[in-house]
Amino acid sequence: MAATAASISLSLHLRFRPPLPPPRNPPRHAPFSLLSPSLPAPCRLRVAPGRPSPSPWRPDVRARAGSTIGAPPALARPGGAVETDRLPSDVRDRAMEAVDHFGGRVTIGDVASRAGLQLAQAERALQALAADTEGFLEVSEDGEVLYVFPKDYRAKLAGKSFRMRVEPLVDKAKQVGAYLVRVSFGTALIASIVLVYTTIIAILSSSSDEDSRGRRRRSYGSTVIIPTDMFWYLDADYYRRRRVENENGMNFIESVFSFVFGDGDPNDGLEEKRWKMIGQYISSNGGVVTAEELAPFLDVPPPSEESKDDESFVLPVLLRFQGHPEIDEQGNILYRFPSLQRTASSKSGRSREYVGTKWSAMFSGIEKYLEEKPWKFSKANASEKALVAGLGGLNLFGVIILGNLLKQMTVTPGGLISFAAQLYPLLQIYAGSFFAIPLFRWFLLRKTNNDIRKRNKAREQRAQELVSPDSSLRRKLLSARDMAERKVITPEEIVYTTEKDLLEQDYEVKEWERRFKELESE
Repeated sequence: MAATAASISLSLHLRFRPPLPPPRNPPRHAPFSLLSPSLPAPCRLRVAPGRPSPSPWRPDVRARAGSTIGAPPALARPGGAVETDRLPSDVRDRAMEAVDHFGGRVTIGDVASRAGLQLAQAERALQALAADTEGFLEVSEDGEVLYVFPKDYRAKLAGKSFRMRVEPLVDKAKQVGAYLVRVSFGTALIASIVLVYTTIIAILSSSSDEDSRGRRRRSYGSTVIIPTDMFWYLDADYYRRRRVENENGMNFIESVFSFVFGDGDPNDGLEEKRWKMIGQYISSNGGVVTAEELAPFLDVPPPSEESKDDESFVLPVLLRFQGHPEIDEQGNILYRFPSLQRTASSKSGRSREYVGTKWSAMFSGIEKYLEEKPWKFSKANASEKALVAGLGGLNLFGVIILGNLLKQMTVTPGGLISFAAQLYPLLQIYAGSFFAIPLFRWFLLRKTNNDIRKRNKAREQRAQELVSPDSSLRRKLLSARDMAERKVITPEEIVYTTEKDLLEQDYEVKEWERRFKELESE
């Protein structure tokens, strides 16, 4: 019982005050809420009529995050702080996804393992969500704390959080902005070609005599759209391209940006995926694993004699999920994660026989190791890349010709020629960078993809060791399975909940007082 009281003390604050006479109509307990230090102190425990009278001094219980017993429900004040708005968006969303996965009843370890969050992040997120959605706490007889959320907690949170209502609009605006940037860069190529070749024609026209100039002016008037006609001729399928996107969801204008700058990081969200895989693996294996089991998810060197005894790569996992090493009877180093051994989910974990080939069969259809995707130069198809490169070369050639013509001019230009002369430095930069940037990216991607292949190969080799372990590794894995523990907290084990007033909970006051005295004595 001392251990029980000690566990409960981790989540409950104790305060001593004289008892008050029970009210005529005992109020219901308020929903779980976060309180600041400036809010009133919690009310006292009261005893239902007919029960033994308590001692002159009684301890008062308050949930750690600030929920009160017997207080009226807190009303949402206009402009009041929404605790969830203080969380990073990704932490909030990942925590809510974990809560949904476990059916609204979770431990901190459940959320940390499912969402790949640090334990402190998971606890903070659960407290904030419970405060804003009328969630409540449950405490088991072993002192484990669970967070329980109503089925409509998402609707309640959306009704309170202005930030959650605005975020979809902001994300949409970002997508539109990114699309406009991609389109504008491709449009700039077309505009540059039109301006460059139109200016070249104008300069050539201005160098003839008046009659010739008149003829050329008429010709110029009829050929001013020749550069664009040339473009449409080079891309005769343009109008259909504007209506129908290709299989990659990219039209020609976007492919210009893709050719020059690429299409973004293909491994975006890799760290989130990594920690989710690690957390779920540890939790499903009873909270005790070996370094060899974590290696396929981390950045590790290929297996060799030098790296065989090096387990330093496990340190980030220990820090994130608050684990610690243990030595088994055979002298093997195992890693235990106590917070990931307690769960509110009744899904069964793995047994000790899941080692070797059975481990591989169990993971059929599931990623056995963290695999990074190689970078692509461009998602545009071959014909689009050829067309973009051809138009870029046409633009570069025109800029070079235009520069020579501007140097040969003896009179001050006016009109279109003057405008083009002022923009000429920008035209040079655009035309030069159109090929300089892709060339630099090409060399960089070769090195980046080579490093990715090495990391993927090392992780794949580490995963293969688990499929066909040697006798030493097999004993180590079996030892980890033997030491594994998975405590499922059922509703029958709950001895205290902040959902109800203590008057409605069937606890003997003497039992509470005995537990409190044990806490004081310790």
